[in-house]
Amino acid sequence: MSKLYLVPTPIGNLEDITIRAIRILKEVNTILAEDTRKTGILLKHYNIETRMHSHHQFNEHKTLSQIINRLQTGEIMALVTDAGTPGISDPGYLLIRECLVNNIGVECLPGATAFVPALVNSGFPCDRFVFEGFLPVKKGRQTKLKQLSESELTMIFYESPHRLVKTLEQFAEVFGKERNASVSRELTKMFEETQRGSLEDIISYYKDKTIKGEIVIVVEAKDSKKSVLNIE
Repeated sequence: MSKLYLVPTPIGNLEDITIRAIRILKEVNTILAEDTRKTGILLKHYNIETRMHSHHQFNEHKTLSQIINRLQTGEIMALVTDAGTPGISDPGYLLIRECLVNNIGVECLPGATAFVPALVNSGFPCDRFVFEGFLPVKKGRQTKLKQLSESELTMIFYESPHRLVKTLEQFAEVFGKERNASVSRELTKMFEETQRGSLEDIISYYKDKTIKGEIVIVVEAKDSKKSVLNIE
């Protein structure tokens, strides 16, 4: 019986993968990989010899029908991205939707995703939050920020290293420089770090630094009274 497995992969440390994920990757007929070179490193580490097929944001529309046809003939596939859970700011949504439309089984394994440890590690309330992923680079960015400035939920964003300071400065302008935030960089990797404090303080910390790695920004809700960063 055909099925598509969504398999989370480590966001840095190769040990952050479940025993079940390793088994599934060994048992499926094909692994759909965002970057076969990066996934190849993981497969080699765990002695997984399953064949790979390239599936990323630049070819997913072209290869979609071919993959669905193969699944309909009985193939069992696993979808992985470069790091984390497929579909979270990565390719996956189109294929998942098409599988469901065609009555092909879809099963998502639990596992690594960057925003969860960043959120928990921030010290902000985790009971209610909004995940925004990457904000629009230009069109609609300011409108979105103004909407979020009134949010009563902890906010989570992804950002690239070269845009980090500019984004933090925009946050300070719209949310207020005194608003508390947490910036997690290189999660689970050798040079992992988390900077907490006001937006003004974090901007000052990163202003003249060379910034590398994947970044998650967590910003406290408006009028938050529960954060460990501003206990009265």
